[in-house]
Amino acid sequence: MSSIKSDLARVRVVRDTYLDSLRLLVATSVMSEQDGVAWAGAVMATPAGWENLRAEGFDEDFVGEAGANDLVLAVRARDEDAAEAALDAGAQAAYEDAAAETGEAAAVAPRTVSRAVEQLPGASVAVVSVPGDYAALEAHHALSEGLHVLLFSDNVSLDEEAELKKRGEELGLLVMGPGAGTAVISGTGLGFSNEVRRGPVGVVAAAGTGAQEVAALLDRWGVGVSHVIGVGGRDLSEEIGGRVAKMAVRALSEDPETKVILLVSKPPSQAVAQSVLEQCASTPAVATFLGLSDLEPPSGVRMARTLEEGALAAAEIAGKSPGTMSEGLRAKVEERIRSLSDERRTVRGYYSGGTLCYEAQLIVNETMGDVYSNEPLIPGNTVPAPAGSNVLLDLGAEEYTVGKPHPMIDPSTRIQILREQARDPEVAAVLLDVVLGYGAHEDPAGQLAPVLSEIMADGGPQVVAYVLGSDTDSQGYARQRAKLEEIGCLVTETAARAAYTAAAIASRRPELTESHR
Repeated sequence: MSSIKSDLARVRVVRDTYLDSLRLLVATSVMSEQDGVAWAGAVMATPAGWENLRAEGFDEDFVGEAGANDLVLAVRARDEDAAEAALDAGAQAAYEDAAAETGEAAAVAPRTVSRAVEQLPGASVAVVSVPGDYAALEAHHALSEGLHVLLFSDNVSLDEEAELKKRGEELGLLVMGPGAGTAVISGTGLGFSNEVRRGPVGVVAAAGTGAQEVAALLDRWGVGVSHVIGVGGRDLSEEIGGRVAKMAVRALSEDPETKVILLVSKPPSQAVAQSVLEQCASTPAVATFLGLSDLEPPSGVRMARTLEEGALAAAEIAGKSPGTMSEGLRAKVEERIRSLSDERRTVRGYYSGGTLCYEAQLIVNETMGDVYSNEPLIPGNTVPAPAGSNVLLDLGAEEYTVGKPHPMIDPSTRIQILREQARDPEVAAVLLDVVLGYGAHEDPAGQLAPVLSEIMADGGPQVVAYVLGSDTDSQGYARQRAKLEEIGCLVTETAARAAYTAAAIASRRPELTESHR
């Protein structure tokens, strides 16, 4: 291990040490939260890692010699003590799991997929979380061992994805991903997922937080899920052709525990979406393809516009009636409208979940007109937006996460953006999600509460929040809601209700809170 120093930037290089992408994000988040730290990053010294370091001014001359098998911890802090404390905290966070392994278990930890299979011969799924340059190869190794693959890694090329999924189909194995952040297989959560009860609804999702949203809603409504199969955001593209989504639908149709199939996707190819629907033959199904309405569903398939509508339809088919999603909401909105100055007429959204941002765009566009985003639902409606526009940002998109933790893990970037932008005099409603579950921050609402209080103070905009989670998530669904409600946020029952509520406030039409339900 070596340390290299210059001014208030500090670097620690740990030789011959590999951490997967999730552990790197955790280490980055822990360092960023330390007192006096302006920026922090934990990367492997791969080409992609070097690119992130150079973007922050940490070039090879500064860092020193480091190769793809070396871990680099880097910080920029106010003084020497703060920098060293942050590096120490990052190293501890990076190895806290490894530190728990001692003796024989640590000595024989497998370094290849084949050795892992020897140690755990009953395994059926491999989670691949390595830098994108190596991810496809490791996924192929897992397929060769007869394992389904959850490919958590991103930066896997479209050609590599197509090759993997074609080979997986030939072998009868699912390749979930790349960038597949969420799955629940027979009650076991993988990646970013929530603690949800078992039940009759099987979910197939080309949308990470879309999968989490419908699974969490079904859990809170007492329905539950049999499996959640995340297929990766590009699976329903023309290039991939829905190959794994079709396999997943067929598998769930044959699963005796699955009585209803719920399909969820970010904006897909229309032709591919139609072909996936055609696989829904023997089991009742509901499909929510955000932004796509010109489809002809086969018999037994119901179409839904939003994630809320899709989850409600699946629950109803399963014999549950969750009830209204908007009880008492209209009166609360009427009260909030009275506190706003007349010039506050727009919606600003700051999302950690990309699918929830898409859903909100759909709703705000339908109720208020054009909406702009860094991940636009309508091509061309990109940021920067014209003055006076509704703007919804996906802060989990690549431009906000290069060299930084995802906002689900570390809310600091979102807090900074909120503080800089959300109190603009034209903003009537600030819209955001708070995502709970495995991998998410231990207290996201508590971290966000101070800046949200600042935003609403002295005639500022109203904050409309949605907490995505289950009652049994470690962060505590009820506790997280209460922290937001205590400071005056309007907290809704679904992500869609939050978007309708924000639109109702900004347009001075409280009746929108009751739209479509």
